[in-house]
Amino acid sequence: MEDRRAGAPRPPRRDPRTVAIVTYPGVQSLDVTGPLEVFCGAQQLIEAEGRSRRGYRVHVLSRDGLPLTTSSGLTVTPHASLRDAPATIDTLIVAGGPGHADAASDPRFLDWLSRTSSKTRRTASVCTGAFLLAAAGLLDGRRATTHWASAHELQRLHPAVRVDPEPIFLRDGHVWTSAGVSAGMDLALALVEEDLDRDAALTIARHLVLFLRRPGNQSQFSATLAAQRAEREPLLEIQRAVLEQLAGDHCVEAMAARAHMSPRHFARAFRAETGVTPARYVERVRLEAARRRLEDTSEPLAVVASACGFGSAETMRRVFLRALHVGPAEYRRRFHAAPEPITSAGRGASARRVATPAHDHDQKETVP
Repeated sequence: MEDRRAGAPRPPRRDPRTVAIVTYPGVQSLDVTGPLEVFCGAQQLIEAEGRSRRGYRVHVLSRDGLPLTTSSGLTVTPHASLRDAPATIDTLIVAGGPGHADAASDPRFLDWLSRTSSKTRRTASVCTGAFLLAAAGLLDGRRATTHWASAHELQRLHPAVRVDPEPIFLRDGHVWTSAGVSAGMDLALALVEEDLDRDAALTIARHLVLFLRRPGNQSQFSATLAAQRAEREPLLEIQRAVLEQLAGDHCVEAMAARAHMSPRHFARAFRAETGVTPARYVERVRLEAARRRLEDTSEPLAVVASACGFGSAETMRRVFLRALHVGPAEYRRRFHAAPEPITSAGRGASARRVATPAHDHDQKETVP
């Protein structure tokens, strides 16, 4: 236990890790400020503890160091230009945004990314910042993710990259990539957890009023479904029926009959328009519905499974494990949100929602 007596000498501090966040005109502001707040929060936590754990020093960089306008119109003034970047960078993060295409056309910018990444402990991208890592050759042969709406384009432009549109973030070697916007904060929390520990990451998440921390293998749920919307009837009507009647009969034969097609023709047409098989689409719709109920209600797992069309809690559990690598009870424990209790000291705060653990007494499960 640390000696916190008055006058007790504090242990010497180690030099902080240097985090460089790379920006450019047209960058997404939250891709910059989200990770920035996480690392600054980690530094504040370390200072408050008075411990010798190694902290962070964050630098926001741009090509010329001049003020720039983000995609939302916010003006950001970087700390320095790439030429004046710190000599030693521990963690290099490239933000995303509509301006990434222009930045990727600058060979000197890409060369700087390539050279700098080779000397860092880890390199990361937020959202479409993955396009810049890919253009610099840093993702060749690696698995990478980005915002679901940009995944196809990233794969088309950079066939050497193994693009996975599903995860919120993923790691391949020393390179990390993440999905859109708020996923950059989940990525930053994972980096902090790797450096410090889980308790530190959870403390920072609570201060930022985040749902503790989403695991990287959690899918980009609603976004994935939005990308799979059919454009014509009768397939669009079939999709609406799945969404409105989760527990209905949605086997291929039943859906094909409602669409007045043969099962083979229906399955082929559905996949051509949506990019997934009918069975995969139904499973994803049910999975998203179950996720919402686990987050927002305290219903027993068997009730959630039946309402969402899984038939049984065990079937739902197998789907969760296959898709998310975590079972429904553990998912609820991590992400269930409950209203803050009303107290005589703070009735005005009763509408605020906080992340709280929830326990399912009707079913035990082993999480891999």
